[in-house]
Amino acid sequence: MHHAQIAQRAFNTPLMVDPAKALAFLSGLGPRITGQDITFQGLEVDTADQVEAKMPARASLFGNDLAQRHQRNGSQPFAVVEGIAVIEIAGTLVHRGAWIGQSSGLTSYEGIAAQLQAASADPAVRGIALDIDSFGGEVAGAFDLADRIRSARAQKPVQAFVAEHALSAGYVLASQADRIILPRTGAVGSIGVVALHTDMSGALDQKGIAVTLIHAGIHKIDANPYQPLPEAVHDQMQRELEVVRFLFAETVAAGRGDRLSHAAALATEAAVFRGADAIAAGLADELADPVTAFRAFAAAPGGINPTSRKGPQMTTDSTDTQNPASAATPATEVAPEPPVEAAAPALTPDPATMSADAIRAEAAEVAQVCAQAARLGVDIDAADAVARGLKPEALRARVLADLASRGDAAGIIATAPAAAAAKDSPIIAAAKKAATASR
Repeated sequence: MHHAQIAQRAFNTPLMVDPAKALAFLSGLGPRITGQDITFQGLEVDTADQVEAKMPARASLFGNDLAQRHQRNGSQPFAVVEGIAVIEIAGTLVHRGAWIGQSSGLTSYEGIAAQLQAASADPAVRGIALDIDSFGGEVAGAFDLADRIRSARAQKPVQAFVAEHALSAGYVLASQADRIILPRTGAVGSIGVVALHTDMSGALDQKGIAVTLIHAGIHKIDANPYQPLPEAVHDQMQRELEVVRFLFAETVAAGRGDRLSHAAALATEAAVFRGADAIAAGLADELADPVTAFRAFAAAPGGINPTSRKGPQMTTDSTDTQNPASAATPATEVAPEPPVEAAAPALTPDPATMSADAIRAEAAEVAQVCAQAARLGVDIDAADAVARGLKPEALRARVLADLASRGDAAGIIATAPAAAAAKDSPIIAAAKKAATASR
């Protein structure tokens, strides 16, 4: 909004406007234009027609000024319906934004977080409803807000009502609720990441325009729009997107628990699921009209108990191992992982020799190894492994070494890839060999 131009037309100039309209206009826009509260003199207007001059509501990463200002005014920064706080997540989602709710088609993660904090702290709020209709938005800030939503549901029931879309970043947030309610035509998913690059070099050549980029640092002008995208830069961008996609899937799995695993989230390959298909795929929990479902949520005494939809527990199920001794071993006693640094040079692929398809295939295999390791009580950060370029073979060796050090080699369970289903995977073969030697 062009505040300077508005100020020139509104202040220190004759106006032909009804005083009540002028007061309403200046009450709303005055603080935005001047940056401070304003007072009025010489306007004879009924107090009933006056609009209280306020600075626009502001959110912050580090303060709680927004919620405190609303509380001082006897209000909350969200709608409350029958004891349920309704937080709107609509339009394009962005990281920073000094507003609450939607503004010009945007909703800020800061504003959502401020509402979430206020709702969690308000004893009069029995539950939290996320009213979601978004195709997604920025990566920055999305995962931190997702963690906040997951933490909030430990205090109060949180349900996500999709009307009609919760895609990409929108689904990151929806997946952290206790339950996701979807209408028949609603769509969820798109668990993926995209980056755009514009090559303007051809258009500039046609217009006879030459752009010279003077820079210090070889990567300073990577992916600039005035030159074609080099293959090495393309591959690096692809790798970064795969890392974010892994984090996306991990966050979804943390919120959905046994309803949608990390591997299953990756296996969707960023597809969009509608209605009953979304329920069958584990991306949503209930097919219902959002209004009817919300009324049921509000009518439940104290909100709906979320304990039946908890996220994954940080323990190893005894059914996942064959060695009773390993099942009794506390998770905190897991032997430290062997240092990665010593093997890193041999594990880091050469970006120039790897295609985008090869990078994606290797990342998928890394995810499978990490999922196998998790079932055995060995925690490996898949996103970090992809970012560091660790090979699947090296990760398998790490898992085996960790389990062997605890005498658990005989208990390794792994699922061979479909292409090698007829024979043991390398990790199973190594486990059998180690178990035989121990006898």
